[in-house]
Amino acid sequence: MALPMMAVEGLHKNFTLHRRERLNLSVLTDVSLSVYAGECLALSGPSGTGKSTLLRCLYSNYIAQQGRILLRHSGEWVDMAQAKPRKILAVRRYTLGYISQFLRVAPRVSTLDLVAEPLRAQGVAPNVARSRAERMLQRLRLPEPLWSLPPDTFSGGEQQRVNIARGLIAGFPVLLVDEPTASLDADNRAAVLDCVSEAKRAGTAILGIFHDDDARQALCDRTYDMVAAQPASCAG
Repeated sequence: MALPMMAVEGLHKNFTLHRRERLNLSVLTDVSLSVYAGECLALSGPSGTGKSTLLRCLYSNYIAQQGRILLRHSGEWVDMAQAKPRKILAVRRYTLGYISQFLRVAPRVSTLDLVAEPLRAQGVAPNVARSRAERMLQRLRLPEPLWSLPPDTFSGGEQQRVNIARGLIAGFPVLLVDEPTASLDADNRAAVLDCVSEAKRAGTAILGIFHDDDARQALCDRTYDMVAAQPASCAG
């Protein structure tokens, strides 16, 4: 039986709107879910139901007010809601990847070095990391003349493929994805889905937002309804 790689228990997230008389806005209420090795769980629900907020909480970009975020890291459970910054950085280096909709990079760093960086952070030799980055960029159909350039002037679709390459290259056991194919044409979408499907077959546990019907049908095994707060079959 597949092992749970992530378990969210009773998660609550509120935002205080200081410019509106400190209005307290509840975005996540009692979210509980599990994601298993080799499966993809899709978050569903209309805009504003907290899907992206949940991903940011799981990655510890946002701090939840209540609940646990248990992640299987190096043979132990780590509660990301309570972990110290050093532990969070270790989890991000070796266990938890995040493909967001936006590429945030240091200026003047080449695309090739940017994609190789997660491997370098794990101690992979520079030449090996760059070679693997080249293969990943080839698979994602990013033209070779762009590899030596910083990606901040690339098109939205090109930047998204760089983002996906960074998220996939290190083979993280758990992967968070936020609309990975949103800005891609049909051919590039197919290349991305092939790479993400390969990671899933290798045992990666994936939790994501997929507004693209083709991506959702190709990847997801279950859905978690952010409104009803209960899982349902993707076949439905």
